[in-house]
Amino acid sequence: MYGCWATSYIQLFEIIMGKTIKINILLCDTFPGLLPDFIPSYASMFFDLFNSVSDNVSFEVFPVMQSVWPTSIQRDQIYLITGCNRSVYEDEGWIVQLLQWIREAHAVRAKVIGICFGHQAIVQALGGKVERYSGGWGVGIRASQVTEDEFAHCLPDGQMRLLYNHHDQVTRLPEGATVLASSPFCRYEALRVGHNIYSFQGHPEYTPEYELHLLRLHADNEDPEVKRRATISIEQQTHQGAIIAAFLLEQLS
Repeated sequence: MYGCWATSYIQLFEIIMGKTIKINILLCDTFPGLLPDFIPSYASMFFDLFNSVSDNVSFEVFPVMQSVWPTSIQRDQIYLITGCNRSVYEDEGWIVQLLQWIREAHAVRAKVIGICFGHQAIVQALGGKVERYSGGWGVGIRASQVTEDEFAHCLPDGQMRLLYNHHDQVTRLPEGATVLASSPFCRYEALRVGHNIYSFQGHPEYTPEYELHLLRLHADNEDPEVKRRATISIEQQTHQGAIIAAFLLEQLS
């Protein structure tokens, strides 16, 4: 449950959201072998997320890691860059091409969302910096402090709580970026560039069930204490992915 206020926010958003908006998913990974049987595909997690807050969204998926790209950049559509097991600073052909695509999208003020790897790719493409974080694995539900009034209207207690799964972090902002949320573990949890690019280090598309699946079955080489604390965080805190999805559609529609 999201609480009475959060539910009211999503319902109000649904009432005012009258037109269909297309989300083009720039798929950066399929996570082979990691998805449980109850999740058909990584892309389906985004379908479920946005469909949970609006009946007026359509989708098209572009597996950019296989060099399948949108033929053009449309300013009336949304482009969502997903998570990935790779790092944005790797010298891989499709990653280099993705960074160039982001710069082109930024130049025409396209509507772009970045999630985890996508968040970091936006920063890297626009002149910021991403590095391996010496503080370790970010996993579980983490609370961060909202730092901008525009963002605070959907999170009135001043806290954003999302599921996380990352080792890299943004360490330097690109020019023109505004921080939306910050935490002691990750200084740049959420950003916007202008009012057309929004990015989040966390995973609004994840579900607690999926994160627990990863912790139990696909984290053998990780610190047991980190996994224990992550499991407790999922049991005790509420993931706010649907609120973030509603906020993004509100801002970009």
